[in-house]
Amino acid sequence: MSSQAWLHIVGIGEDGMEGLTPATRAVVEAAEVIIGGERHHALSDSLTAERLAWPSPFDALIDQLEGLKGKRVVVLATGDPLWYSVGARIGRAIPPGEITYHPQLSAFQLAAARMGWSMADLETLTVHGRPVEQMIAFIQPHQRLLILTTGAETPAQIARFLTERGFGESRLSVLAAMGGTREERFDGLAKDWSHEVPAFNTLAVECIALPEAALLPRVPGLADDLFQHDGTMTKREVRAATLAKLMPMRGALLWDIGTGCGSVAVEWMRAARYARAIGIEPRADRRAMAAANALALGTPKLELRDGQVPEALDGLEAPDAIFIGGGLSRETFEAAWSALRPLGRLVANAVTLESESVLVTLHKEYGGDLVKLSVNRAEPVGPRTGWRPLMPVTQWSLIKR
Repeated sequence: MSSQAWLHIVGIGEDGMEGLTPATRAVVEAAEVIIGGERHHALSDSLTAERLAWPSPFDALIDQLEGLKGKRVVVLATGDPLWYSVGARIGRAIPPGEITYHPQLSAFQLAAARMGWSMADLETLTVHGRPVEQMIAFIQPHQRLLILTTGAETPAQIARFLTERGFGESRLSVLAAMGGTREERFDGLAKDWSHEVPAFNTLAVECIALPEAALLPRVPGLADDLFQHDGTMTKREVRAATLAKLMPMRGALLWDIGTGCGSVAVEWMRAARYARAIGIEPRADRRAMAAANALALGTPKLELRDGQVPEALDGLEAPDAIFIGGGLSRETFEAAWSALRPLGRLVANAVTLESESVLVTLHKEYGGDLVKLSVNRAEPVGPRTGWRPLMPVTQWSLIKR
């Protein structure tokens, strides 16, 4: 514990004060101010400290805490304060030397123990206060998921997502009030889930695929027919090569210029945890398709912007990667390149001779890799089968050093 620490963030479970270590319990009992939700205050109702509820909007919490500096302040959180919890939000705004964390067993640890699952062999997710659709990206055969939910209705929503994608035989278990006297468990299959469950719960999912299940790996190269599109899109084979050069990474931001139906942006966000993307597309019908694809494929946080490049790039957060699939010009490249972060990756694809000539000129000036991608797909030719070529794509890629 730092000598400068004035703020204590305490994880508390369903067993309340009794579940805290003696040292942590002493900290909570000595607090002058305790901040938490209604549930947290109920678990520590024997104390006489001043009680404060979560502020609204929640972002006002940091200002509220700063105003209490100099007092003995405790923030109560559920389980581990640094695992999808308020402690991480506070820790990004207040110097770590001023905070002492007191972790409790997390809901994930308790749920894994109830299910008999190894934490190393599953995915932990939260949709608490976030779009439920983001869990769709993790639906894969034999995958085990532990999900912090948004409310009583969330398990049924997730059961529907599973069933619609051919995973109706998946086994679901809702675990509520774990570690307390009111602990409950509800089990069932996704295809006929009908339980009414408590609002505060953790969902365990064992994904089981039927023969007709949609296979949606997080490795780029999803089938074209999984996307709504008008024919103008980065096709599957070229898309996989494009994402390989863009190199999706955890939390990284992509600018998808000329996003069209959003196939590259969606696959970028699926490929790495917390990857973000801004799609710039002047056509409203294509933005609508991109939004629908983002929801259907588990990337509901895709941000879509109307505008013409390069003007539409002004004021955007600096990206870690840029894909230029439409609106290619020297002006667009120069605006994008100047905004790109160090070690950022830029990929531009061209299918017309005019756009190709721009890439050839830029390649001579800036270097990088210039390749021609040709794809042929086998299709029926009368009673037989032949190769039908897609339009060749010239691809230029480089890294900003």
